[in-house]
Amino acid sequence: MLAVYGVVTIIIFLVVIMTKRLSVITALVLVPVIIAFVAGFSYKEIGAMSLAGIKQVAPTGILLMFAVLYFSVMLDVGLFDPVIAIIVRSVKGDPLKVIVGTAVLTMLVHLDGDGTATFMIVLSTFLPIYKRLGINRLILAGIVALSVGPMHLVPWSGTSVRAMSTLNTDAVHMFNPNIPAMLGGLVWVLFVAYIFGKRERKRIGIIQFDYEHRENLTEDQKALRRPKLILINAILTISLITALLIGVVPAPVLFVIAAVVALMINYNKLPDQQKVLKAHASNIFLVSSLIFAAGVYSGILTESKMIAAMASGLVNLIPKEHASFIPVLTAIISMPASILFTPDAYYFGVVPVLSHTCSQLGVDPLEIGRASLLGQMTVGFPLSPLTASTFLLIGLAEVELGDHQKFIFKWAWGTTIVMTIIALLTGSIHI
Repeated sequence: MLAVYGVVTIIIFLVVIMTKRLSVITALVLVPVIIAFVAGFSYKEIGAMSLAGIKQVAPTGILLMFAVLYFSVMLDVGLFDPVIAIIVRSVKGDPLKVIVGTAVLTMLVHLDGDGTATFMIVLSTFLPIYKRLGINRLILAGIVALSVGPMHLVPWSGTSVRAMSTLNTDAVHMFNPNIPAMLGGLVWVLFVAYIFGKRERKRIGIIQFDYEHRENLTEDQKALRRPKLILINAILTISLITALLIGVVPAPVLFVIAAVVALMINYNKLPDQQKVLKAHASNIFLVSSLIFAAGVYSGILTESKMIAAMASGLVNLIPKEHASFIPVLTAIISMPASILFTPDAYYFGVVPVLSHTCSQLGVDPLEIGRASLLGQMTVGFPLSPLTASTFLLIGLAEVELGDHQKFIFKWAWGTTIVMTIIALLTGSIHI
């Protein structure tokens, strides 16, 4: 009977968020609580299960809060401005260089894992260049979409955070094994950018013109820039990423310390710190509160044994000799699944059942998380009509959603296929 309650919980959750009857945060809390009451659990039991889930996701929530703050500060101080200036000066009106430069800049800026900020920075920088040269704006939207895909595997992106919180793991076990696949995906994107660039160079030719990035900054953005501290900020960021990959310090602690140090170095006056914190508070609260609400959802489904019961039922339907194919099949369909499932619906509704099924069949459940991240709302999110940032991307690029999807879908799926092959070769997932 617990399996039935679990299925009902997931179905109701999927329906209410896809039909927009409830917000994701509200649905994550209310749906499992109500079903748990119907299933006969007392309010004390529900409270204990919810608290257990919140405790499990707390480190992930803290990681997300301070990682977003840190990289937001780095964008505010202009850490990437020299790179932007070099890229813009280097393209010199050559469509090939412009398109490849677009990809490189997108990858660097998306180090913060925030699609909205990336789209605003890259599109505002390159759209005038694309218009001036007459380059197809579908290429601009498409290359930006492709470039953020592999980079969205970083452990502080909203998608990775969902996967880690659902599977109760950390960046060392979820992100590090996928690094070769992520790098392979980036190489593939640069290859696609080269193909598009060759086509446009042949069609348009090379046109010389001058363009100054700093002229497009607002006065508020200029006031937050700290050009004299770029070297210090670069050293701090490189040290942070190195320590994260080595795993010498837990990632949440690492980002708490790094964010505070970054604030103190760049904005040593209290009013300036408060200004920066207020500017990013809304984004930080929205994404971090989602994780703690997810703790209630996963805590109730896990501690009540609903997920275990569903997984047991699914185990009976899958021949054990075919169980090893589940991760690779998950990876292959992960990108198209972004069109059908929101990240919340997939990572909080589908992944728990698949991971518990794999666990009972002798397959590492973390492979489901790694496989899903090769496409589901990473490579797939800039094409999905279920994410608001997709509409920001196509709006800034001045293209239609249908045209954008038709133009870049096969290349995006190609990114996922390439990363899946590399993941198999490097042991991130197995057959």
